[in-house]
Amino acid sequence: MTANGAYLKGKRVVVVGMGASGVAAANLALDHGAIVTACDDLPLASLSDAARALAQRGVTFRPIAQAKYHGVDLIVVSPGVPPRAELDEAIDSGVAVIGEVELAVSCLPKETPYAAVGGTNGKSTTTSLLGAILEADEKRVFIGGNLGEPLANHVDDQPAYDAVVLEVSSFQMERVDAFHPRAAILLNVTPDHLDRYESLASYAAAKGNMFLRQTEADVAIVPVNDPVCLAEAKRGQGKIVTFGPGGDLDLDDQKLTDRRDGEIYLLSDLLLAGRHNAANLAATVGAARAMGASPAAIRRAMKTFRALPHRTERVAEIAGVRFYDDSKGTNVGAVVTALDGLYEARCVLVAGGKEKGGSYQPLVDALARRGRAAVLIGEAADAIAAAVGDVVPVVRASSMDQAVREAARLAQPGDAVLLSPACSSFDMFRDYKDRGDAFVRAVRALESGPSGGAS
Repeated sequence: MTANGAYLKGKRVVVVGMGASGVAAANLALDHGAIVTACDDLPLASLSDAARALAQRGVTFRPIAQAKYHGVDLIVVSPGVPPRAELDEAIDSGVAVIGEVELAVSCLPKETPYAAVGGTNGKSTTTSLLGAILEADEKRVFIGGNLGEPLANHVDDQPAYDAVVLEVSSFQMERVDAFHPRAAILLNVTPDHLDRYESLASYAAAKGNMFLRQTEADVAIVPVNDPVCLAEAKRGQGKIVTFGPGGDLDLDDQKLTDRRDGEIYLLSDLLLAGRHNAANLAATVGAARAMGASPAAIRRAMKTFRALPHRTERVAEIAGVRFYDDSKGTNVGAVVTALDGLYEARCVLVAGGKEKGGSYQPLVDALARRGRAAVLIGEAADAIAAAVGDVVPVVRASSMDQAVREAARLAQPGDAVLLSPACSSFDMFRDYKDRGDAFVRAVRALESGPSGGAS
């Protein structure tokens, strides 16, 4: 296979933002012969060990405010760095400004096909399932991007990958030029990150940039009857494939039917819980077939792939109530999807945290359909309670332990208790994993208590 990274040799590259993606981009540029300057708002001594190690490789460090963007060949911007006037000025002067994902795919061997999975919710599960299907088809697969490891850390791995599967965020898709996935999935677009985007339309457009360079030989996979996702897919030339009830990848309660080839996949074989995961499977099948996977490999993966941690993960059943950890549900759309995806008719929702902007009304509507009660924690508790009003009973809790006890008290046999916060975790927890782990510990404590009796 032929690598593309030779174009970096001798080029002057500025990497802006020294998080994991920026460090990976800097190392990749160095490996391919570039002269690298690294920029961050933090002083060198406060950066990670991996970032500080770049100094030993000859990288010059500057504060972002003192970065020199003119007279360089390439600027690589980390996804966490918001738009800046200096970067726009550099583009106007003819300097290429790209992101880490764009840099990484430009350095892949030319023959390596890659898939992109985007959307507000469900990306990580779909990305991981797609990777599992390709691995079940005996391919060597890199699975990462916004999920897990940056691709830039693995471009030169040997042996080379047969396929690459990337979870891509809106931030990562803001600065792409030649990004050209063989299969691109846009699962959904619901309000999120409105502290960065001026409107839902601009947020959707960032996500939709994944489709721009697709040709008729590629596949663009979107939900059936979703005008926002369809409009984004039509910005490219990829063949549009729809998923969901009535789509090309048609779903009912028992099976997924691929209308293109007649293959039927029984949902009873799928280990993932919830209707939303059946939809994720449908989208994944579209991409897997475009990437060359066989129906047999899809069926093998369905029978072995388990839910990722903190994504509607069943924790326990106590006194006839099932407890689910969906701590990764950090926006309203994710919570609505999780609520509507439950097979239990009623749910006590545990929600709250640090607000991200946007309306809670879709969550309130979902609670009206499926809710038994809501237990609220964190800084956003007042705002959510005001939105919910008297739609369902609302209880406040000052800790996760208290929240789980209150939820168990409010739930009835046959109900679910769902942690799906609709908010970020940073007011009470390190991250969504820490929050989910706290929920699991609280459920385990309840399970082992005198009124336990889990099954």
